[in-house]
Amino acid sequence: MLSRWMSGSSRNLDREYNCTVRLLDDSEYTCTIQRDAKGQYLFDLLCHHLNLLEKDYFGIRFVDPDKQRHWLEFTKSVVKQMRAQPPFTMCFRVKFYPTDPAALKEEITRYLVFLQIKRDLYHGRLLCKTSDAALLAAYILQAEIGDYDPGKHPEGYSSKFQFFPKHSEKLERKIAEIHKSELSGQTPATSELNFLRKAQTLETYGVDPHPCKDVSGNAAFLAFTPFGFVVLQGNKRVHFIKWNEVTKMKFEGKTFYLYEKKIVLTYFAPTPEACKHLWKCGIENQAFYKLEKSSQVRTVSSSNLFFKGSRFRYSGRVAKEVMESSAKIKREPPEIHRAGLVPSRSCPSITHGPRLSSVPRTRRRAVHISIMEGLESLRDSAHSTPVRSASHGDAFAAPGRSGRAESSERVAVIADENYSPADSVLPTPVAEHSLELMLLSRQANGAPCSIEEEKESEAGTPAAAEAEAAGGELRALCPGAGGLGAAQAEQVNKFVLSVLRLLLVTVGLLFVLLLLLIVLTESDLDTAFFRDIRQTPEFEQFHYQYFCPLRRWFACKVRAVVSLLIDT
Repeated sequence: MLSRWMSGSSRNLDREYNCTVRLLDDSEYTCTIQRDAKGQYLFDLLCHHLNLLEKDYFGIRFVDPDKQRHWLEFTKSVVKQMRAQPPFTMCFRVKFYPTDPAALKEEITRYLVFLQIKRDLYHGRLLCKTSDAALLAAYILQAEIGDYDPGKHPEGYSSKFQFFPKHSEKLERKIAEIHKSELSGQTPATSELNFLRKAQTLETYGVDPHPCKDVSGNAAFLAFTPFGFVVLQGNKRVHFIKWNEVTKMKFEGKTFYLYEKKIVLTYFAPTPEACKHLWKCGIENQAFYKLEKSSQVRTVSSSNLFFKGSRFRYSGRVAKEVMESSAKIKREPPEIHRAGLVPSRSCPSITHGPRLSSVPRTRRRAVHISIMEGLESLRDSAHSTPVRSASHGDAFAAPGRSGRAESSERVAVIADENYSPADSVLPTPVAEHSLELMLLSRQANGAPCSIEEEKESEAGTPAAAEAEAAGGELRALCPGAGGLGAAQAEQVNKFVLSVLRLLLVTVGLLFVLLLLLIVLTESDLDTAFFRDIRQTPEFEQFHYQYFCPLRRWFACKVRAVVSLLIDT
C-alpha cells in the first residue's frame, strides 16, 4: 500500500502540463512545465524567448473560471495557482509601468512597453484629447510603416488602420498630416521613443482601472500608477495620493480601505476575490515604486487581527534596484524584428505585431477580421491594429468589451467639443459619465486576457441598443439610496461575523489550553502546582476513568497500524 502510494505521488510529480502564453504582439508561446514548477521558471522561459533582461516591469496574467484576473505569483507553483483545467492559457503583460519609459536601457524593453501602451490606447485605458491622439497615432504609423511615400500611400491611407476604437475622418486627416509633414526621417526606434515620452505625460498613463463603488453607492474606478493611488469618478480624478503618503491598505470581504495621513478611503469591490486582487495589486505597486531596496519589503496582513485575513508579501525587486541593475547591462543590443502595419481593408486575414526571434514551441496566430456595413465587428478585440470603424463625427471612443454572457459591445464616445477643463483635472476630452460607460462595458477587472475569451468577443449592436444596455449596467452599479442601505447592511453583517469569529477563536484557544494543561499534568513534570492538582479527587477520577483507557486504546491503534505497514 505504501509503495503504491509513493509511486502514485511520483507519477503525479512527473506529469507535464501544457501552457500557452499570449505575448504583447498577439503571438503565442507554448511550453510544457512540471507539476511543481514555480511561476519564476515559466517567466524566465518567456524572458529568454524574448531576449529580455529588464524583465522586472513585466508579469504573467491569467483569468480564473470565475472571470477574475490574477497576476501569476513567481514563488508559488503554477499548477496550484491555476484553477482551470489544463492546457493553461495566460498573457505576458506590463505589470509595473516605468516611471520614465524613455529612460529604459535597452531598445527591446522600450519596444515591449510601446506595444503595451499601444494596446492601452486602443482599449481605452489611456485617454487623451484628439490632438494628442493624432500625434500618438502618427508616431505608431511612422514606427510601423516608415516615411510617407506617395507611391505606396494614396489619399486616405491612414483610414485603413485603426489605432482607437472609432475614427473620424477629421482625425484620420490629422494623423496623415502629422505623419507626412512632421515625422519624416524618424526611425522606428525614434518614433517609439517619442511615443513613450508623449504617453508618459498623460495622467492616465499606467492606469489599470478596478471598478468599485463608494460608500454612497456611486461608481468609482481605482487605479495604481507609477506615481500614486488614483480614484476616478465620472470624468474627474477625485483623489490622487502619492505613494509616500499612503500609510496602509487592507480589505475585508468586498470592502477595500486605503489609509492616508489624514483620511481613510473606503470602497466596495464587486466580489471578495476582486477586492483581494485589488489589495494585492496595491501592495505590490507601493512596494515597487516607494521602497529603496527589496530588503525593506515586509509581509502585509489584510487585517489587524492575527487570526483573520490574508497575508501577502511582494517577492520582486523594487524600481530603484531595477534601474541600477539596468545601468550595468553591457551586451550588444538584441535584434528586433518589427512587422509593418497591414491595412485592415486590404486583406481579410492579417497577422499583427512584431515578430521577435522564434524558438521551438512557438506558433503564430492569424487574426481574421470581417467588416459589417455601417458597424464595426471585432472578433478579437485585443489585436494591435483592428479594422476601421464605420462611424463618423469628430470623435474617437474608448472600447467596449463583452464577456461570455454578453452579446453586445458598448462604446462611449469621447469628443473635443464636450471637453471642459473647468469640469475635470484630467487632460481627457470626456463627456459626463463617458469614463464610467467606457469602463463599465469592460469586465470587472478590465479586458479578458485569455485567448478563448478574446475569441468570443462578439460584434457590436446599433447605437440605441448600446446606450440602453450600458445605461442599464450603470443603473445596476449606481443604485443611489438603495446602494447606501445595502452598504450599511453589509457593514452590520461584517460586524456580526467578526464577533462570531472572535468567539470561535476564543473557544478554540481555551480548548487548546485545556489540552495543554492535561498533558502537563499527566507528565512527569514535578512542580508544586501540578502536585496539588494531581492530589485532588477530581483529577484521580479523571485519570483512572478516562485518561488511562483512552491512552491504552490509542496505543493499541498505533501498534495495529505499524504492524500493517510492516506486513505490507
